[in-house]
Amino acid sequence: MPRRPDNLAWRYWRTVAGAAAAAVVVTTGALTGHIRFAHANDVVDCAQVKCVALTFDDGPTPYTDRLLDILTANNAQATFFEIGNKVAANPAGAKRVVDAGMEIGNHTWEHPNMTTLPPSDVPDQLSKANAAIAAATGVTPRLWRPPGGLTDAGVDEQAAKIGLAGILWDVIPYDWINDSDTAASRYLLMTQIKPSSVVLLHDTYSSTVDLVYQFIPVLKANNYHLVTVSQLLGQRAPGSVYGSRENGPPADDLHDIPVAKIPSLPNTPSPKPMPNFPITDVAGQNSGGSSNGN
Repeated sequence: MPRRPDNLAWRYWRTVAGAAAAAVVVTTGALTGHIRFAHANDVVDCAQVKCVALTFDDGPTPYTDRLLDILTANNAQATFFEIGNKVAANPAGAKRVVDAGMEIGNHTWEHPNMTTLPPSDVPDQLSKANAAIAAATGVTPRLWRPPGGLTDAGVDEQAAKIGLAGILWDVIPYDWINDSDTAASRYLLMTQIKPSSVVLLHDTYSSTVDLVYQFIPVLKANNYHLVTVSQLLGQRAPGSVYGSRENGPPADDLHDIPVAKIPSLPNTPSPKPMPNFPITDVAGQNSGGSSNGN
């Protein structure tokens, strides 16, 4: 029986042939559905693995695109609660959120305190925002976040009429207060996040985008999957409200990572926050903005 050659040339071509065969198998498997490649839209079972839902309020803003790039590069998803009049002013920015595979929610038309509005003005704040988001993105929100987390039974009843469920939060790092002190926000994230947390952040702050950029490696090192609110909580009943307005007791579930594994930032000043637009539809209302808005 003749012996197979065993020289460098033979070994090289044998390796090439093996790699080609493997590529054919993988390609065939992918085309037939027997092999699936993981990506950000894959279904994650948050009952079986650790999940956290990062949420970003008050956009779209000049900093949203960089945040989307960071999330996409990390195969992460998040939920963006956007203000209707900002979406109307920047529909392409809202569409990029949806095109990046993120979830989009309603943060009212002008960001008023919904509990102090005349009842007759409540429906428009919800429906106009939904209409602006749907026109910009093709997606009609099913979730909304009350500005400041402030809602009541009457407001919730109006939300239910257009199919909206309210989402508050479990973790609030006060990024709008800690804009120039991200270490304070980071401390709250480190001590408060636990499995199934919903985290309130804002993409109106360049510093918050920096914080997320440097904190995602911590979450991944702790085996957290970054998912949307709907992936985490499932379908919510219209008119219901999830979460609260405060942090709970410290969870201390996270362990930190070495400084060398935290991405560095350029030594440049942080741009100013993007304020919310003044309220024009309802007299006497003040829109929460760069210093007092959720």
